[in-house]
Amino acid sequence: MAHSLASNHNNYFLTIKPRAELRDKNILATIAVKDLAVARKFYEEKLGLPLLEIDSGHYATYKTRSSRLLVYQSTFLNGNNMATVVTFEVGDDIEEIVETLHNNGLVFEQYNDMPDCQVKNDIYKMGTMKKAWLKDPDGNIICLSNSMCSLYFA
Repeated sequence: MAHSLASNHNNYFLTIKPRAELRDKNILATIAVKDLAVARKFYEEKLGLPLLEIDSGHYATYKTRSSRLLVYQSTFLNGNNMATVVTFEVGDDIEEIVETLHNNGLVFEQYNDMPDCQVKNDIYKMGTMKKAWLKDPDGNIICLSNSMCSLYFA
């Protein structure tokens, strides 16, 4: 006896739910600071980030392209905490941005122990990768990178 799909068998359709991929999601970088007022002056006046949202005394949120940066006041910070690193992908504008930040009175970090590095105007070049680092008032590291694909040393 021949078997056919048209017989009395129930046909079930398998529904495959696509995997949720982190690479398709936005990221919110979060930085703990001791004094929100001091941090706000740095992020708004020195770095020029636009304020998106504020809860006075608790946090400030900034928007850059499709990312957000949340800066919040923490009572748990002390000298033993590791610094947070926030990397901004700035592309080919890295030289201009570093110059602008220099003109805003910011001092960039100096790392003398990086092998195979050329340094010019506080920008470290390793192959096609270019990076520059500075710190906020709480010691959190702000990394400027020409490419997010090159997070080495970030």
